[in-house]
Amino acid sequence: MIDEVPGGPADSELIRRSEQVPEIFAELFDRHAAALRRYVARRLGESLADDVVSDAFLAAFRRRRHYDTSHPDARPWLYGIAARLIQRHRRVEVRLYRALARTGVDEITEPYADRIDDRVAAQQAGLAAALADLPAADREVLLLVAWADMTYEDVALALNIPIGTVRSRLHRARARTRRALGGSDPTTAREESLGG
Repeated sequence: MIDEVPGGPADSELIRRSEQVPEIFAELFDRHAAALRRYVARRLGESLADDVVSDAFLAAFRRRRHYDTSHPDARPWLYGIAARLIQRHRRVEVRLYRALARTGVDEITEPYADRIDDRVAAQQAGLAAALADLPAADREVLLLVAWADMTYEDVALALNIPIGTVRSRLHRARARTRRALGGSDPTTAREESLGG
């Protein structure tokens, strides 16, 4: 088990310590809230991101005594909690993807980009349409791999499903998005880097 991570103790150690000193849990928030917020904002838009992340950390804080400290990295646990909260907003997520498919404008990434060329915008719109049409379970797996940069094992842990289910859902989701993008697969480079 990892006792330390760069910059301090492992997440599991922070969670364990927070049972006696609750304020320590704030360090977990400091480590993971920004990345989790970006992920939720990509899924649901800016208007819901802060609320979902706050609710996720509140739920994590309340359940911290049940955390399996044999897992030093709390990211899968936190993203799993967020995934369940995102499910409550499934209609908002699908509406966001459909709007992106129609307009080609990603409200999350657009403000940070100086210019998006037509080819990238068209691909983004195609991906958004494919995401809107995916079954929720397949979309969840695909986005945890592609946007949250999680391994298959992390996704299995986050969603409490077998790794074989992760692989089959990812395969289905990638096949559908590949068709929508005319044969290209935006997650291929990620999988090749994982060796999976």
